Amino acid sequence: MTSIESAAPQPLLTTEVPGTAALLVDDDGRYLLHLRDANKPIWQAGRWSLLGGNTEPGETCDEAMVRELREETGLTVPGLTPFVTVETVDTDGRLKYRTIVYLGTLNRPAHEIPLHEGIQLRWTDAAEIVHMALDPGTAAVVHEHRKHPRPRLDSAGRPPALRIQETAAQRERSIVGVHLYLERDGAVLLGERAPESAFAPLIWHVPAGHREAGESALTCLIRETAEETGITVHASDLALVHVVDVRDPGSPVPRMQLFFAASRWQGEPQVLEPDRCTQWRWWPLDALPGQLVEYTRAALTGIARGDTYTHMGWAA
Repeated sequence: MTSIESAAPQPLLTTEVPGTAALLVDDDGRYLLHLRDANKPIWQAGRWSLLGGNTEPGETCDEAMVRELREETGLTVPGLTPFVTVETVDTDGRLKYRTIVYLGTLNRPAHEIPLHEGIQLRWTDAAEIVHMALDPGTAAVVHEHRKHPRPRLDSAGRPPALRIQETAAQRERSIVGVHLYLERDGAVLLGERAPESAFAPLIWHVPAGHREAGESALTCLIRETAEETGITVHASDLALVHVVDVRDPGSPVPRMQLFFAASRWQGEPQVLEPDRCTQWRWWPLDALPGQLVEYTRAALTGIARGDTYTHMGWAA
């Protein structure tokens, strides 16, 4: 069971990218909750939560909160005030991430608020929350607001902290990505991502994808390669040559990126998904493009050295 305890705010970790969230309350004491997308590799998929997101490089938490509300809903909420800091720790008590929750007042029907991310917005009475699938942090924040409806800042302007301990069932999981390393005459196959691509627009990348339900990594790679390039590869001709273990500060979920080399294949690369990739090209390994996905460059460097593992974004 998730446990909640009061805790004095700790200094932000030097490598930490804190999250932000908005506890928006109307004059009837209802809370604006956001139903997140389900069946996606995102934090708390399919659960009700607060609006918000991570800070970006160079942003303060205040600036990030304003930006996230504007991006997600187009809302501008004056008078947002830090209310609590939610600190999530693992089962061993180690801090995993920290979210600054801002309190604000909003009186606007949910159906009039344009939602650009997620499934639904709704105003919710506190009594209804016990019957909803909430993320633990949101449930803790609402419970705290019922006890202390006004911000309680210390002399330094910091809000109190709520510490939430994960259960074993909530332990961190990783997204698995698969990537094809094709080398021919000292050159590697790379594709330039489409300008409208959600990931790495106008950046070069190897053929890659994420596995679907019921797929092994090899089955996924064979499918993705055929769909993206028209090239046929067989599992018996694939070998795992590198793993990049990535914690991206812009994502709450770490990623395990697997790179497989093909000893044989059939066909020549074609642009079959122009909304994702606009061209394929063989790049000499000693003259790779400047605009290359960062973890892909790390993997290619590791493969050239004969290394099998690289970690990025982790403290150690």
